[in-house]
Amino acid sequence: MAKTRAQRKAERRAREAQAEKLSGGERSRESRAQHDTQVPVSGEIAEIEAVEAGMAAGAPEAQLETPDAPKRSRTERRAEAKRLKEVEKRQREERKRREREQLAKRQKQATAERQRGGAIGFLTSCWAELKKVQWPDRETLVQATAVTIIFVAVAATYLGALDAAFNYLVKQIL
Repeated sequence: MAKTRAQRKAERRAREAQAEKLSGGERSRESRAQHDTQVPVSGEIAEIEAVEAGMAAGAPEAQLETPDAPKRSRTERRAEAKRLKEVEKRQREERKRREREQLAKRQKQATAERQRGGAIGFLTSCWAELKKVQWPDRETLVQATAVTIIFVAVAATYLGALDAAFNYLVKQIL
């Protein structure tokens, strides 16, 4: 389990205190107070490091902005919104264009199939349907074949037994 910053700091202070006791030399009160209040990095550097750590963790950059970060102007926000709307509009237009192309392609295939003769049209439609079939993999095929063979064997045994019983009854009656 990872230690928190406070835990690491407390352990470091305990080690330093232990080392001072062993060495016998005590710092003066002023130097200790100065040491305890020193900041290892500036606030800006700490802020940048925190943002980079957040980005590395996968958080979006917009959520990592600090409250005192410079805000974008209203014109910049509007330009960004306008650009996003244009991108969405282009994507919708592209999607509609692709759908129109697919529809035209299907209609063209349908008219081509209608123009052909009866036998050729039938064979082409059969081929088109066979392309749509989702063929089973080997394991599924083996399993389905085994189930079919077992079912046929059980049904054959049942019908054979009934046939033998009725055959015996008919011979006894006649």
